[in-house]
Amino acid sequence: MDAPTFSIIAPVYNEAETLPALYPRVKEVMDSTGEEWELILVDDGSTDGSADMIRELARQDPRVRPVIFARNFGHQIAVTAGLDYSRGQAVVIIDADLQDPPEVILEMIEKWRQGYEVVYGVRTDREGESWFKLWTAALFYRLIYRITDVDIPLDTGDFRLMDRKVVDVLNQMRERHRFLRGMSAWVGFRQTGVHYRRASRYAGETKYPLRKMLKFASDAITGFSYLPLQLATYLGFLSAGLSILAIPVVVYLRASGSQAFFGQATTLIAVLFLGGVQLISLGILGEYIGRLYDQTKGRPLYILREAPQEAESRRSQVGSDG
Repeated sequence: MDAPTFSIIAPVYNEAETLPALYPRVKEVMDSTGEEWELILVDDGSTDGSADMIRELARQDPRVRPVIFARNFGHQIAVTAGLDYSRGQAVVIIDADLQDPPEVILEMIEKWRQGYEVVYGVRTDREGESWFKLWTAALFYRLIYRITDVDIPLDTGDFRLMDRKVVDVLNQMRERHRFLRGMSAWVGFRQTGVHYRRASRYAGETKYPLRKMLKFASDAITGFSYLPLQLATYLGFLSAGLSILAIPVVVYLRASGSQAFFGQATTLIAVLFLGGVQLISLGILGEYIGRLYDQTKGRPLYILREAPQEAESRRSQVGSDG
């Protein structure tokens, strides 16, 4: 089968309510391009029948290519699998919940035809999200922007179009704790954004509760910044500096007969402060060491239950890469 011009990747996790709406909207948009396309639906261990719906769509339309995980591996790994099995000259990542309007893909294609190799979606508005989600998202993007050496655009998600040469580079990067929007910025190439209004979910509930958001933020920060390690060093110098400054103060007060530093309370506070600094530093070190440990185990990023049979041998084995 000839390689299509466009690949659309949509990771799916318990999206049985949205799949019947996702496919026709993507089909209408991509058919309007007049080019060959494929829709790669990656089922990330769904338990609501989404995998069966994906198989049925594939039977109805051979341009739908199912990639079915053996269990849930997470959103970023699901997108990675889609990249592994994509064949298009341009590859689009889009959420299955229809918060990212498929119609924006046409604007991305126009930018791609102008010579841009990464075209990312910039959210000008986010409908149906709480003030807490909006505030934490804005804080996260601005924090990442300031503490990393990579120019990660503000208010962008994974919704983007990437040229084949960019995808080929990303497929060589087999790190386990993945932050794809940072990785696609890190590789360079010509990049630009298109602005759009992010819609509310078509149906169902968010798959990114607070716990997953915190893990995602942790992966982003530790994957692209050494600032947490540097903060541990700064805390050490701060506590040592306070101790040095406190020595002459305590000697003077003791010599002058002051009762301020008699008893165990002051000693206990000092020990607790220093102990807290040490535990925080050890915890930060543990985060980085744990990621090194995961990487060196060499386990596959994902395990497939089934995948397109016509995939190239490299992509059929890529789940076993370290």
